[in-house]
Amino acid sequence: MRIHLDKIGSVTRNLHLGRQVTLRQEIEATPGAVVVGGVHGEKSVYNQLEDVHGRLSVLHSEDVIAGTLGHRNALQGYEGVMPTEVKVGDSLHLLNMGGVIGKAISGSPDVGAPFEVEILGQVLLFPEFGTRIGVPASISNGAIEGHVNARRVPVVFVAGTCMQSGKTRAACALVRRFSQEGFSVGGAKLTGVSLLRDILSMRDYGADAILDFTDAGIACTGPENSARIARVIFNELAARSVDVIVAETGDGIMGEYGVQTILADPELKAWGAAFVLCANDPVGVAGGVAHFRTVFGLDVDVVTGPATDNRVGARFVESLGLPACNARTNPKQFGDLVLEKIRPHLGKPHEN
Repeated sequence: MRIHLDKIGSVTRNLHLGRQVTLRQEIEATPGAVVVGGVHGEKSVYNQLEDVHGRLSVLHSEDVIAGTLGHRNALQGYEGVMPTEVKVGDSLHLLNMGGVIGKAISGSPDVGAPFEVEILGQVLLFPEFGTRIGVPASISNGAIEGHVNARRVPVVFVAGTCMQSGKTRAACALVRRFSQEGFSVGGAKLTGVSLLRDILSMRDYGADAILDFTDAGIACTGPENSARIARVIFNELAARSVDVIVAETGDGIMGEYGVQTILADPELKAWGAAFVLCANDPVGVAGGVAHFRTVFGLDVDVVTGPATDNRVGARFVESLGLPACNARTNPKQFGDLVLEKIRPHLGKPHEN
């Protein structure tokens, strides 16, 4: 069956789908399977879909959209599970603005009830020119596989205590500062649920190459895949000749997207030239710093985020013997602190 798509979720970007797609009724209930569904209802909040270029557009009832099956475990969003079986006509939910579709089981009042999506079928791909034999589409099709690369690039890990703790702002400030110094910067998003916005922000701030877990064929990370995906991303960025990688980990260091698995992995820790902690308040700072030391065996190098919005929080951070700098109000100073830490790991910047 051929069908016209009104909107295409950014989570499907590996496939470069057109507006007209072919569907089959049999659906593989596997993470990353690309499905088409019809939206039911209208919403006034959390009512947009991000397209493959990063643009947000408002969804309306009866819009036909393409997304992927998956799960989500957001503290400040929806909790949704990956269905074990999916049939045409099933009613599932849009779990995020990137186009991840699953069965919602709880949510935050700030985002309201999720959109219902009536499943219409799974997209078929026709990889062989001239053939009429289609294969079920998944975002693993066209995904990067990572290079076997002996060249280890210094990585600045930007981790947080929770969602909305200032991680992307901090990552962007670092990308800009390193780029201003003449270094080629790779921007990475290692964990979370698929959305282009954060890595596009890094590009806007000067990143020469950007990648996230969706580029590696994953719609939503977890402890079972996060470390493997991080290796793929690091090796791919290293192969693109960047001098330094700024790697944001989505959600928090105690969340369910696999941040802990990455920070506990000896090989990935060895890539780390600096570790930045973003926190919302002094309790988050104290707990985050202690968690880094006791669970991961790592020292935090710089603290930022809302906990450093004024001198009250900054004094608390400094009482722990750590530098505090707000990436929003003092981005250059923040970047300089981290640059000083990682400079021994860097070569000479490129000539402008």
